[in-house]
Amino acid sequence: MVCATIKKVTTFSNIIRSQKRHGGNTVTVTDPRTLTELWPVPVAAENDLREAVQAARRQQCLHRMADELETRQDELRPILAKELGKSDVLAKIEVDDALRFLRFNAAQSCPDKNDAICPWTFPLVLAVAKIAAALVMGNCVIVKPSPMTPYATLRFVEYTRDILPKWILQALNGSDEVGARMTTHPGMDKISFTGYTATGRRIAESAGRSLKRVTLELEGNDASIVCADIEVDEVAVRMCVATKRVYVHRDILPQFRSAFIAAVQKIVIDRAAEHSPLFSPLQNRMQYQLVQEFLADSAKQAHTFSVGGPERDGKPLPGLYISPTVVDRPPDNARIVQEEQFGPVNPFLEWYDEAELIRRLNATKSGGIGGEWGRQGLLSHCHTQTLQFYK
Repeated sequence: MVCATIKKVTTFSNIIRSQKRHGGNTVTVTDPRTLTELWPVPVAAENDLREAVQAARRQQCLHRMADELETRQDELRPILAKELGKSDVLAKIEVDDALRFLRFNAAQSCPDKNDAICPWTFPLVLAVAKIAAALVMGNCVIVKPSPMTPYATLRFVEYTRDILPKWILQALNGSDEVGARMTTHPGMDKISFTGYTATGRRIAESAGRSLKRVTLELEGNDASIVCADIEVDEVAVRMCVATKRVYVHRDILPQFRSAFIAAVQKIVIDRAAEHSPLFSPLQNRMQYQLVQEFLADSAKQAHTFSVGGPERDGKPLPGLYISPTVVDRPPDNARIVQEEQFGPVNPFLEWYDEAELIRRLNATKSGGIGGEWGRQGLLSHCHTQTLQFYK
């Protein structure tokens, strides 16, 4: 269940030279469950960026950072739950993953300044993954959280102020304009960005002018492949959180679809996270509207909704929730298949021939994570090198 209160959490700061900087301009983020505004958070000014870059030096204290995060996790979990609209169960998983990233990198034996720009999807764990790997290799980091989910990342960096030398890890919140300044600043040696492809393309172009090193993790049209030899009732309720399209073998498609729908219909959609611990709303209105556009397009194209759709039971849902939705066998060129939805919407696609399946898997605008559900593992052994997505 979500913690009832968030103790003494009312202010958030940029962290520069281990000092809290509040600045002049602030923004707020909306709780996607209730649509109420959360806490004000400062926007970094150009002089904040300049000072943060000038402060960068080398060091590593990851074990102490992990200890501090572990000690403070009861404070951080409800912050994550609030800004993402997720339950405490999922917030705890994210904090645990962040701890694992810190401990893992602290164990590495390997003896410039890095800019880490993080997404709103898993704000803490993806920020910590970038921070930990950079610090253990002797780099300094200036991290910029997504303006849609800034709170947990800023608080985590605040925890490190008494652990790291004041120039090692700094945090700057702000809009896309702040991120653009960071990527063009001559004092940045490397940029690590996770987010939209269009933004990644602009970063690559900008960094190329000064020959900065760049690591980009962009949109993914993640596919799950369901083979004919699975235990249907078991696999239907264990699909990956990242799945954007599901290819089900022709011989079991009706049975699998029925089992999946039965599982979906048991989901409780409620503003109270303890009532729906594994199902959350969309984090922000922009993404909510984007997913609604996908649903409207499928309806316009006369695709079949096996479950869900634009509205559940003809009534709008609370907050930024969207009903779990299955679009039954849309054509491969449909938008719902070709593009990343990043919502609780899955097209179910039928397959039979392996070679044809591989061609279809590769015939979308982006790759992503690939998952196969089957006993034989034929696709993994025979076709790994031909799939254009990472696993």
